[in-house]
Amino acid sequence: MQKTEPQAYNVLTFKEEKRLVRAHHAALISADPAKIGESMQRDVAEDYLWRGFHPFGLINGAETVAARFWEPLRTALTRMQRREDIFFAGTNEMDGFKGVWVVSMGHLVGLFDQPWLGIKPTNKMAFLRYCSFDRVENGKITETAMYFDIPHLMTQAGQCPFPSQTAFHLVQPGPMTHDGLLLDDQPEETGTATLAAINAMISDLGQWKSGLTLEDELARTWHDDMIWWGPEGIGATYTIERYAKQHAGPFRAGFTDRAKTKHIARLAEGHYGGFFGWPNFTARPTGGFMGLPGSDTSGEFRVIDIYRRDGDKLAENWIFIDLLHFWKTQGRDFLAEATGQST
Repeated sequence: MQKTEPQAYNVLTFKEEKRLVRAHHAALISADPAKIGESMQRDVAEDYLWRGFHPFGLINGAETVAARFWEPLRTALTRMQRREDIFFAGTNEMDGFKGVWVVSMGHLVGLFDQPWLGIKPTNKMAFLRYCSFDRVENGKITETAMYFDIPHLMTQAGQCPFPSQTAFHLVQPGPMTHDGLLLDDQPEETGTATLAAINAMISDLGQWKSGLTLEDELARTWHDDMIWWGPEGIGATYTIERYAKQHAGPFRAGFTDRAKTKHIARLAEGHYGGFFGWPNFTARPTGGFMGLPGSDTSGEFRVIDIYRRDGDKLAENWIFIDLLHFWKTQGRDFLAEATGQST
C-alpha cells in the first residue's frame, strides 16, 4: 500500500498574544481589589481604551477602568472565578487582517455578597455572562471590549428589569463539543472557513430582503438544530423553527430602518469566530420590542456575537446585546428603575 504523506497546513500563531491575555485575565481575578489598577498597568498601553456596557461606556486608562469596574465588581462578587468556555485569537478582517485580537467568553462566578450597581446581594452564587475582545500590539493590550449581561445577573438576584421575553432564561453553557479553548495553534484554513460562514450569515441577516421565507433564509447558513444563546430580555432558543418564532421573526417585525452592520473587529480561529461593534447597527422599534410599545426613535445596538461552526454551517451562537443602553436611547433606564435609583 502506498504511503500517504501527511497533509501540510498553514498555521498562524498567536501564542504570545494569548499568553499575555491569559496572564492579564488571571491577574484581574487574583489581585487584591485595591491593587487591580496597578496590576493592569503592567499589561496595558498608556492610552488604553476600554468599552463596557451601560452604565460604563467608554473608559480611558487602567486606573480608571479598575476603579470604576473591576474593584467594585470584585468587592461584590467575592471569591471570584473566571469560568472560560471559549478562547481564541485572530487577525481583524475590518482593518485588512492587520490587528490581532484575543477573545474570551464565559462567566465570572462568585458569591454575591455586596451590592453592585444597586443590585441587591443574595449571599449565593452568581454568574455574570461576559465576553471580551482584547487587542494586542507590541506586547501590550491597547483596547478592550468587555461586554457583560447585567440583566442576567439582576434576574438571578430577583430584580429582573424587563417585563417579558420571547425565549428562555438560563445559565448558559459553553460549546456542546467542549473544544472552545483554543490554546494551541490552529490550521489557517479552518479559521478562514469559519469566517466565511459568519460573513455569509451577516450578508443574509443585514438585508432582510432575501425573497425567501425566514426559515428558508436561515437554513442557508445555520444547522437546523442551531442553538441561539441570547441575552436576558430575549433569552435562549433552539432549532431554526423556534429561533424564527422566538426571536428573529418578532425582531424583524418590530423594527424598521435597520442601518448597515458595522464592526470594529471580526475574526475567527479554528471552528470559532465572532465580532463586535460600537454600535453594530441602529434601528427604530416602530412595532414594539420585548413586549414594550413601539417608538419612532432610533436606538443603538452594541453587540458581541460568538459562533461555533460545524461543517459548512453555523451550529451555536452566543449573543451579548447592551439592552440597557438600547432602552436608555428610548428614554427608559431599566437599571435605575429596577434598583430604585430612578428620579
